[in-house]
Amino acid sequence: MKATVKWTDGRQFVAESGSGHSVVIDGPPDHGGQNTGPRPMELMLMGLGGCTSFDILNILEKARAPVTDCVASLEAERADTTPSVFTKIHVHFTVSGKGLKDKQVARAVELSAEKYCSASIMLVKGGVDITHSFTIVEA
Repeated sequence: MKATVKWTDGRQFVAESGSGHSVVIDGPPDHGGQNTGPRPMELMLMGLGGCTSFDILNILEKARAPVTDCVASLEAERADTTPSVFTKIHVHFTVSGKGLKDKQVARAVELSAEKYCSASIMLVKGGVDITHSFTIVEA
């Protein structure tokens, strides 16, 4: 896996993934940025949400669960000292579908957290307390 991050102006950068996708990263005006893109730590949080959501959909679809939507809402706390690392993250999934079973969704969340989500497992090994919850919405 590869990526490049090129400085453009102020505290703005353009990051390009090895697969050719780009995203603007920027800081707030009080740190020399123009607020034109997410902050680097926001990208990490969004990456965690994408990683675990990807797993949950794969697990539920392989189980032939009739999923119609999956939204991960994440909230993080950071250390007050430098480096301002994540200390706690809570991920809440809202999973929609017809006749989804509580046990099935709970198992998908558990498998993602403990076995499949590389981002989550890496953060936990780094000392971040990650918790999960979910709500099932009947489609």
